[in-house]
Amino acid sequence: MESNYDVIIIGGGAGGFFTAINTVTFNPKLKVAILERSKEVLQKVKISGGRRCNVTHACFDPKELTQYYPRGAKELLGPFHQFNCGDTFEWFDQRNIPLKIEDDGRVFPESNTSQTIVDCFLSEVQKLKIDVLKSQGVTDFYSENNIWNIQTKTHQFTCKKIVIASGSSNQIWKLLRNLQHTIISPTPSLFTFNIKDERLKDIPGVVIQNTEIEVVNTKLVSNGPLLITHWGLSAPSILKLSAWGSKILAECNYQFNIKINFIGYSDENCREQLNVFKKELAKKSVYKYNQFELPKRLWYKLVTASSITEATRWADLNKKQLEALTQQLTSAIFNVDGKSTFKEEFVTAGGVALKEIDFKKMESKLHENLYFAGEVLNIDAVTGGFNFQNAWTTGYLVAKAIAY
Repeated sequence: MESNYDVIIIGGGAGGFFTAINTVTFNPKLKVAILERSKEVLQKVKISGGRRCNVTHACFDPKELTQYYPRGAKELLGPFHQFNCGDTFEWFDQRNIPLKIEDDGRVFPESNTSQTIVDCFLSEVQKLKIDVLKSQGVTDFYSENNIWNIQTKTHQFTCKKIVIASGSSNQIWKLLRNLQHTIISPTPSLFTFNIKDERLKDIPGVVIQNTEIEVVNTKLVSNGPLLITHWGLSAPSILKLSAWGSKILAECNYQFNIKINFIGYSDENCREQLNVFKKELAKKSVYKYNQFELPKRLWYKLVTASSITEATRWADLNKKQLEALTQQLTSAIFNVDGKSTFKEEFVTAGGVALKEIDFKKMESKLHENLYFAGEVLNIDAVTGGFNFQNAWTTGYLVAKAIAY
C-alpha cells in the first residue's frame, strides 16, 4: 500500500508531534503524517518528570539557557532566540494548558500530570487532521527525483519533505549513515552512580543539599544536592556529572573514583572549625551531635569511618582522628562501579553530527528537504526540562521552514 503526503515525520514522540502540529498550524493546506514504530505514541512524555512531564525550565535568556547543554550549546543559541522557554509557556497557554514554575525552576503543567500534555497533542493532531500511523517502523528511506520514498514493513510512503524526530534510534541512525551523514556514537548521558561503600550502606533517602563532587583525575566537577540511594548516589550533582562526562565516563567503562566535599568548607577551614568544636563541645559526644547541618545518619557514618567511637567526646579527639574526620567531610573518596538509568528516562549523548545541519532551518546540509528535530541530533542536556525545550525549539524551526 502506498500513501502520498507533503510532509512525513518519523517519530511519534514529543518532537514529532510538536513539529507536525506547528507545521499544519502555519500551513493548513499541507498533508502531514507521523510514523511511529511502536503501538503507542508519546510514551516518553507520559513517563517524564515522574509522570508529571517536566515541560521546560524557567530560564528565559537564550545565552544562559545554552549553558545547560553539554552538547549543542553553541548551535542552539540562534534557535533559542527564535523559540525559547517563554514561547513554550505561550504555546501551551494558547491551548488552555497552564504551566507552573517550581522552586527549582522546573516547569510542569498545573494539572501535575503528563497526561495533560499527551491529551493536548492528541487533540491537536485530530483537530488539524494529521495522520498518526502506529506500528510503522521505518526500514528504509531515500530521495529520488526530489521525492522522498519511505518504506516500512507493511507500507510504502512518499513525500516532498521528511522530518527525522526519532530520538535515540539505532535503526534510523543506520539509515542516515547510508545517506552519508556522520553519526556520533551514542553513550548514556543521564545516569546515577553505583557505589558499594559502608559509608552509604543502610541510609538510602539521605539528602545533602550543598555538595561539591569531582571525578578524580579529570576536570569534571559539579555542585548541588546529593541523594544517597540503595545502589549508590543520585540527584542533580550526580546527573550533571553524568551529562557533562558522558564520553569520558563511558571510556572508563563506568569504573572511576569521585571525591565529595559534603560541607563546602576547605580542608583548612574544616580543621579550624573542628578545633572550635573540640573546645566548645568538649564534654559532648562527637557521634551523637551532628555538625555542619549534615543529616544525622550520614554524620554517624562519617564519624565511624574516621575511627571515632560512640563514646568519644570532642575533648578526647586526637590529631589523627581530627584529620581523618576532616578528610571524610571535605574530600571523601568513593569508588564508582557501574551506572543505573535515571528513573524511567533515558537520554543519550550522540547522534547526527551538528556540523552537517543548518540550524536556521534544522535542514540537512547534505540532502535537500531532509529535516531534524530533537535528540536524533548530537544534542543533550542536564535534567530539568531542557531536553524537551530542545525538542520544542528545533521542532518549531522545522515547522516554520517547511510551512513558509
